[in-house]
Amino acid sequence: MALILRCKLTLNKSENKMKRLICVILILVPVLIFGQNHSAAIKLGHFSPAATDGGFVIGYEGGKFVDRNLAIGWSIDWFQKDYIDRSLVKEIEDWGIPNAEINELRAETNVHSLPLMFTMTGIFPVDRYVNAYVTGGIGAEVLLIFYNNFQNPAKNEFKGAFDFNWRLGVGGFYEIGNLSDLFAEISYHSSQPSWTYKVRDDQSGLSRTFERVFDMSGILARVGVKFYW
Repeated sequence: MALILRCKLTLNKSENKMKRLICVILILVPVLIFGQNHSAAIKLGHFSPAATDGGFVIGYEGGKFVDRNLAIGWSIDWFQKDYIDRSLVKEIEDWGIPNAEINELRAETNVHSLPLMFTMTGIFPVDRYVNAYVTGGIGAEVLLIFYNNFQNPAKNEFKGAFDFNWRLGVGGFYEIGNLSDLFAEISYHSSQPSWTYKVRDDQSGLSRTFERVFDMSGILARVGVKFYW
């Protein structure tokens, strides 16, 4: 039985991205439901996004094998970081507010990144106990942002941001049992959640709209354990 998907991407950029993602989901879901040989992986490592300093990241990936050398699945990760948004500090200073200490307090930010992705992995045997692989993914990323109020930096505010994302990586498995592997991988992750908000400086009486872009693109280096059943 042949399934033909025809997607006419003629809307704006955001809608085009959404339609592409829907197409991918429609292709992958039947495989995830009917595929054979389940797998589950726990991943621990270091993530270095452009927006923040690097830090610890934890992830989970589940999947099914289409055949011996191809697996399709899904993954979710969690990354958290406290940092000072230097690009926001510069924008505030360029706006004409020179108080560096207060501006840094305004730019203190806590982010929680939660990318959810559909994944595809191609496996290439190297030795009896060793396999190399190439993996990629596409999905959506939710960013939970806790930041300081502009007028009252001691007051915490909350905002959620969203963007589509993609990932590409390489790695290797080492078989430690009939149903378990150790693995290491390095990947490049791309996403840029953002939002805009308007602030008014009480001292100068000036108002300005800021766009805060959180460039979560960067390198993921991780190790973990994968189980099969």
